[in-house]
Amino acid sequence: MSAYQSEFAAIMVVLVIGFLPNEVWRVLGVLFGRGIDEEGAWMQWVKAVATALLAAVVARLILIPNGALVALPLWLRLSAVGAGVGGFIALRRSVLAGVLLGEAVLAGGAWWLGVA
Repeated sequence: MSAYQSEFAAIMVVLVIGFLPNEVWRVLGVLFGRGIDEEGAWMQWVKAVATALLAAVVARLILIPNGALVALPLWLRLSAVGAGVGGFIALRRSVLAGVLLGEAVLAGGAWWLGVA
C-alpha cells in the first residue's frame, strides 16, 4: 500500500465516520427547525437547559479544574471570570470581548505568578 493510498484511506475514514453522520443531523435540524416558534415553551426550556449546562461546565472549570488550570489559584480563575463578565457587559454584550478579556486576565495572571 502506497503513502497516497493510506492517506486517502485516512481521509475517507474521517469523512465517513466523523463528518457525514454529524452532517445528517445538522441538515435535519435545519429542515425541521424552520417552523419552530422561538418564544414557545419548548424553546424556552431548551434555552434554560443549555444555559444550565454551560453554567455547570464553567463552575466545574473554576472549582474543580484539571490540566493547566490546576496550577492557577482560585482567586485568579474567579478574577478571569469576573473580568470576562465585566467586559461582556461594558462592551455592549460582546461575547468576543468578554472571552478575550477573561483569557487576557488568566494568561497575564499565570505569567505574573510564574506559572506560564
